[in-house]
Amino acid sequence: MGRTDPIVSTGTTWKPPKRRWRWAVATIAAAMVVLIATHAIWLAALARFLVDSEAPAPADLIVVLAGDVAGNRILTGADLVRRGFAPKALISGPDGVFGRYECDFAIAYAVSRGYPESYFIAAPNQARSTAAEAQVLLPLIRQFGAHRIEIVTSNFHTRRARRIYRKQAPDLSFRFVAADDSAHPFLPENWWLDRENRKTFLMEWMKTFAGAFGM
Repeated sequence: MGRTDPIVSTGTTWKPPKRRWRWAVATIAAAMVVLIATHAIWLAALARFLVDSEAPAPADLIVVLAGDVAGNRILTGADLVRRGFAPKALISGPDGVFGRYECDFAIAYAVSRGYPESYFIAAPNQARSTAAEAQVLLPLIRQFGAHRIEIVTSNFHTRRARRIYRKQAPDLSFRFVAADDSAHPFLPENWWLDRENRKTFLMEWMKTFAGAFGM
């Protein structure tokens, strides 16, 4: 047999050319500069995506979703009834608020602001999500024979709520009206400048992603 020369290790390892590292670092740096320079554009676009509201129109029933302790949703719903857009407003309200239902507090608040209690129909429930709330409210909506429904919620919640209600009740006609929140509104154009708006943005996007993946 012929002689085989042993493999001699040089003690060195392969390293990528420095040019590749420099190019990668330069690309990342350039991308970061572009993102920072254009942050107002894409941050506002992400926030605008959450908002999908409409002007009010005549309906068979107003539905006010729970989750607004400031009272903007209930007052907007009450105002729509006063203005003749629908004869009644169905007020959702989960339990767990000082041993009572949120709808009880909401209706009492609207009455204290001058709206007749006859405007409202309480819908106490144990829902802990928009999807669960829809499962509770939709049978009630059908019991009232309503086909055109005006849903009142916060502006940042309108797109997610629309997707849920249209998925669960494609045979009904929904319009989504943003509640009047002039005191502390969610402002898509500069939400990152306000602490409460920042929390709202992050929470709503987390819920949007969770809903998209069925969580």
